[in-house]
Amino acid sequence: MPELPEVETVCRGLNQSTSGQVFQGGEVLLERSIAHPASITEFWSGLQDTAIKQWQRRGKYLLAELSSGGWLGLHLRMSGQLLWVKQSDPVAKHTRVRFFFPEEQELRFIDLRTFGRVWWVPPQTDPKTIITGLNQLGVEPFSAEFTPAYLQEKLKTRRCAIKTALLDQKIIAGIGNIYADEALFLGKIFPLRPANTLQGSEVEQLQQAILSVLKTGIEEGGTTFNSFKNLLGVNGNYMGRAWVYGREGESCRQCGTTIERYKINGRSSHFCPCCQPE
Repeated sequence: MPELPEVETVCRGLNQSTSGQVFQGGEVLLERSIAHPASITEFWSGLQDTAIKQWQRRGKYLLAELSSGGWLGLHLRMSGQLLWVKQSDPVAKHTRVRFFFPEEQELRFIDLRTFGRVWWVPPQTDPKTIITGLNQLGVEPFSAEFTPAYLQEKLKTRRCAIKTALLDQKIIAGIGNIYADEALFLGKIFPLRPANTLQGSEVEQLQQAILSVLKTGIEEGGTTFNSFKNLLGVNGNYMGRAWVYGREGESCRQCGTTIERYKINGRSSHFCPCCQPE
C-alpha cells in the first residue's frame, strides 16, 4: 500500500498538473470504485464544469478542493495509481475511472486489486461526514502536534509490539510497513519490543527517526513496489537508500550484520539484530 511519502509525491504531482483544471466529464469502468454517491450520474454531475483549486493529503487520503465548494477524495489502498496522460493514450487493463480535462488531458485511476475508492463530497459538506475514515486518523507526522511528548503519551498504555503501534493510523497518520521498519532501525529499537517500555530518550529518538525516514522517502519520490509510480509513471527511488526494508539476507549498511525478517501480526518486519538488539 502506498504510504505517506508515496501519497505526498502523488499529491505534489497533482497540484503541479491539475490545479485550475476543469472537469469535462469522464468514464467509470468499475462502479464499486466510486464510494460516494451511489449514483454514477450524480457523481459526474457534481464534478462537471468545476475546477480543482488545490490538492491536499491527509494520512494516505488525497483530497481535492473544488471551485464549487465540494471535494473529490481518493484513497489508493493496496494497488491504486493515478496517471496524468493524454486521452488518446491506450487505456490500461486495470483502469477504473477516467477524468477528462481540457486539451485532451486525462487523470486516470488504475487499480489492480480494486480496493481503491473515490468520493465526491457535495458543496458545504464536511468531507469527514462522507469519507468517514478521516475521522479515525491521528496526527500528521510533520505537524506541530507530533512531538516526543505526544508519542510518549500514545505509547505508554500500549502493550503491543512497537512495530504494531506505529502502524496504527489513530496514533500517526500515514505510516505503513516500509517506513515503520526504517524508523525503528534508525531509532535502534527492536520491532517486537512492547511499545509501553520505551523510555523518554528512546521515544525522542524514534520521533526524530520517523521524521527523517519520511522526509527522505519524499525526497526520493517514494518507494516503488508492485504498481506504485508517480503521476507521470516514474518509479520512486527510496529502495536504493532503504536501511532494512526489503533487504532480508543482505548486509546492514551500518554494521554488516545480515538483515533478518519476522512476521508480526501477519506483516513482514525487517531489522538488524545487531543495531536493534532484543
